[in-house]
Parts: sequence; structure tokens; C-alpha cells
Amino acid sequence: MTDNIGSKQIQRVKAFLLSLQDDICASLSSVESSKQFHQDEWDREEGGGGRSRVLSGGEVYEQAGVNFSHVFGDKLPPSATAARPELAGRKFQAMGVSLVIHPNNPYVPTSHANVRFFIAEKEGEDPIWWFGGGFDLTPFYPNSEDVKHWHMTASALCEPYGDDVYQNYKTWCDEYFFLKHRNETRGIGGLFFDDLNEWGFEKCFSFMQDVGNGYIPAYLPIVKGNKDRTFGDRERQFQLYRRGRYVEFNLVFDRGTLFGLQSGGRTESILMSMPPLVRWEYCYEPEPNSPEASLSSWLVPTDWLAKS
Repeated sequence: MTDNIGSKQIQRVKAFLLSLQDDICASLSSVESSKQFHQDEWDREEGGGGRSRVLSGGEVYEQAGVNFSHVFGDKLPPSATAARPELAGRKFQAMGVSLVIHPNNPYVPTSHANVRFFIAEKEGEDPIWWFGGGFDLTPFYPNSEDVKHWHMTASALCEPYGDDVYQNYKTWCDEYFFLKHRNETRGIGGLFFDDLNEWGFEKCFSFMQDVGNGYIPAYLPIVKGNKDRTFGDRERQFQLYRRGRYVEFNLVFDRGTLFGLQSGGRTESILMSMPPLVRWEYCYEPEPNSPEASLSSWLVPTDWLAKS
């Protein structure tokens, strides 16, 4: 797209992202009785910085991280230019809010959300820009009502933008968050979009805002509905084992992790997506016909709304 993207538009995006970080942290904190988010502000030597907020050791969240970053520079990292050679030689700005929530209770799913904006500019040429983002859910003991609510929320926010938007971005999410070496999805999906610019700046920005604002209505009711459920060591050990899959995806496949590390971002903020505790077990097999064994039936791309 060749929309006239200037500093005013970029500042509007940044203002929204900062406000979104505030809103999400306040909403997540509303179910915690004592622990609150700790904030670290950081600077990037090559340009830019961010503010990281992490809540650790809460009654509901073992660890919850909600990060804002705005980085810029004269040269993009290899992870960006390898797939988009037209970006080489351009100055860039990348900003976004990214969050990962690791709850205490195994019946409360892990969740992830991200919304971001990217622009690369070169004197005498049109800017190259796009929006991206989405949210996805990783339950260990899923139930159909939670999954239905999650996907109905995603579908509803996509509806004003076109009949096929939810299905396209739901499918993209299933395909992106897929662990090829395990032959399973990371969870029950949600939305994923990237390189969005074909609608023009205003509509694309509006959609990114709706995705960011849609995360809490999608996730917090699930937290509230499951956070007080009784669990024992069996469920806890299974949760820790399944968290290993989350680590595997983030370190092996996730493009955001690679971009952050290659662009000189703050390592602690980039890796705050890692769970505080996790375990691997050689050749683990759940007991036949157990709740743990049933999880595998959920980790395949599925039309959850039709199934519900």
C-alpha cells in the first residue's frame, strides 16, 4: 500500500499500544489479591526501547508478562530481510505489545497475544508497512465451553471486516502455531495475521486495535471460571510437562523471538514468554483413557464453532 504514513500515524499506533498494555495489566490484576505487575523500562543501544511488566508468584498467575517495545534503526536483522529482500537498505521502526500468561492452576489455560506495527522507509520511495498480531490459547485440560467462548469472541471481532476474515486468520493460526516435530498444534488456536496492509492504514489499524482489545474479553472469563478448581500433583506434573511444548515452539519456530534476539532487543523481555517451571520426560505416555490422554484429540486443526 502507498498510504501516506507519517509521524502522526506512527504516534497514534504507539499511543494505542501503550494504552493497551495498561488496560491488559489492569484487567489481569483484577483477579489477584496481592501481587501486582513489576515494571522495567529499558533502552536499546541501536535505537528505541520499551517497558516490560511481569507479575510473578501470584495466586492466579505463576508468571504473567505484558511487554511493550518500540525499536528502530538503520538496518534490519537477517530474520526480516531473508523473507523480504525488498526491506534491505531501509530504516525501520517496529512496535508492539506482546504477552504470555502462565497460570498456577492447570485447569486455567496458558495464553498468548500480540499486536504489532512495522514500517520501513527509504528516501525517494514509498514506505513499506504492515500490521500483525493475534491471540491463541493453550489449555492442558480443555473443555468445550471455554473453547467455544474463545473462538466466538475471535469470530465476532472479525465479522465487521469480512465474512472470511475469521476463518482465514483462524486457519493461519493453526498453521503457524504447529509443532512439526510433534505433529500437533500448540493449543486450540485463535487468530494470527501478519503483513496486513491491503485494507489501507485506517482499516488495518482498526482491526489491530479490535484484536488487541478483544484479548481480555476472550481470556478473563476463562480464568475466572477455572482459577478456583481443585487440582493435585498429577495435574501439576502434567501441566509442567506440557509447558515443555510451549518452550519448544518459542525457541525453535517463533519468528518474534528470533527477530527480537537478532535485532538486539532486551533478552529478559524477549524470553519472558518462557514458563518459570517446566519439565521434560523421556518417552512420556499418558495413561490410556485418562484426561491427560484426551488432550491429543484437541491438538489438531478443528472448526471449533461448528463442532460446538
